[in-house]
Amino acid sequence: MSGERSDQRRRRRHLTPDEHKLWSGVIRSIAPLKRKPSKARGHEATTAPTEHAPPPRRRTELSPMRPPAAPSASKPASRPALPVVGLERREKQRLARGTQGIDLRIDLHGKTQSEAHAALLGFLRGAQAQGARFVLVITGKGGGPGSSGERGILKRQVPHWLRLPEFRPLVLAIEDAHVTHGGEGALYVRMRRARDQTKGS
Repeated sequence: MSGERSDQRRRRRHLTPDEHKLWSGVIRSIAPLKRKPSKARGHEATTAPTEHAPPPRRRTELSPMRPPAAPSASKPASRPALPVVGLERREKQRLARGTQGIDLRIDLHGKTQSEAHAALLGFLRGAQAQGARFVLVITGKGGGPGSSGERGILKRQVPHWLRLPEFRPLVLAIEDAHVTHGGEGALYVRMRRARDQTKGS
């Protein structure tokens, strides 16, 4: 049997010319199949950036932070204003009774405001230099018969002057005088010692 099969294979017949033409026509009529796009290509197409997509931002280097500017040197605080207060009750009683002496006194009668101001400031500076503790400033009550308008003004102005900045280094306390020293027409002034100016007392 095996010999017969081998003989049949050897005896394969060749195609006739007509069969060749028919086979060639069949081959020409067959169209090649189209290849489907791979999944990788399709994924790239969907993820590709469009023309309107903004370009990727570049990472800019941060500039080093500058250290904060040193605070400017603050101006030295000004000295607090020296207060002018009233006399203590015991001091006023001693002055009224005469147990506490009055070192110096000044009478501003008959002076204009400018004259009285200058005279009072010079007087108090001299009294402080001499180490006086209590002085008497006579202003006059004013308003009486035949009195000038300046005298009434001095009564009102002198207590105000004694609290001005130029007088504060000189004056520690003021108080209306006792009737024995002129009453409302005079003032007790307790002097501030020169070394107390920096202490504020």
